Amino acid sequence: MALIDQHGRKINYLRLSVTDRCNLRCTYCMPAGGVELLPRGDVLSFEELLRVAEAAVATGIEKIRVTGGEPLVRKGLAPFLARLSRLPGLRELVLTSNGILLAEQAADLKAAGVQRLNISLDSLRPATFAAITRGGDLAQVWAGIAASEKLGLPVKLNMVVMRGINDDELLAFAALTRQRKIAVRFIEQMPTVLGAPDAAGIVSGSEILSRLAQAFDLEALTPGERCGPAQTFRIVGAAGSLGLITPISGHFCADCNRLRVSAAGIAHSCLFGNECVDLNAALKNPEKTVLVRTLLELVARKPARHQLQRVEETPTDFAMAKIGG
Repeated sequence: MALIDQHGRKINYLRLSVTDRCNLRCTYCMPAGGVELLPRGDVLSFEELLRVAEAAVATGIEKIRVTGGEPLVRKGLAPFLARLSRLPGLRELVLTSNGILLAEQAADLKAAGVQRLNISLDSLRPATFAAITRGGDLAQVWAGIAASEKLGLPVKLNMVVMRGINDDELLAFAALTRQRKIAVRFIEQMPTVLGAPDAAGIVSGSEILSRLAQAFDLEALTPGERCGPAQTFRIVGAAGSLGLITPISGHFCADCNRLRVSAAGIAHSCLFGNECVDLNAALKNPEKTVLVRTLLELVARKPARHQLQRVEETPTDFAMAKIGG
């Protein structure tokens, strides 16, 4: 069954958050002291998360990305992922992590059925990485990446580009793809809990692409049906790929194919929109069709586009860890 919204978009991708907790404090994501955490009892149980996933797949969702917070900090994650991967109709199960705990869990993720990993990595320099993450150890992330590659788990690196902080590393990140089957995604910085970044600090997708094109011979690629919003490229002859995600300079709403569900059970049809629904009432109803119907009603109200046309048009500030990264 195909899930089509009122604007003709096929909705086939769910980002499912399993926790709002994180073991890093990235400067663009949350304040130094972190954010107010959900009471433990307000975080959906794995059984409830599985019911949400089952209902989503029943509506037409084909791909689920497990997110946080940092999903690897939640105990019992691997058995949950194994159950998730066996859902009839689910074609892709992927996971986003900051990589700090990945080395010790990569084998369990692979065995559970995770097919690909997205690693948030904003610098290749230990000191810069530690500054952005407020204390993160880059060596731990590389150990996790190496463990994943050894297991044959495809890895995608997500780099939030910040002028004057890490934008001088664009070429170094791109060069990683020449010999390794790594995908690198360059992401424009978005307004979150700390408000909108200064317009002058935004490194636009067009500027990123221009810098890359000056250094490398690039060829455009065609993204897959269930891929996210990246424009994808490859350095000619490279083993890996490059991508641009441009929520500020060039919104991709016309091709949006996703829903998000937070760890508290709040379903969002748009990251920057106000259309959301609390799934907890439906989860308390033993009738499975109630949850399916609730998700279908949310999709029916999915807006044509977000209102973040300019950096100055900042929506209500939010923490990515609380809504699901």
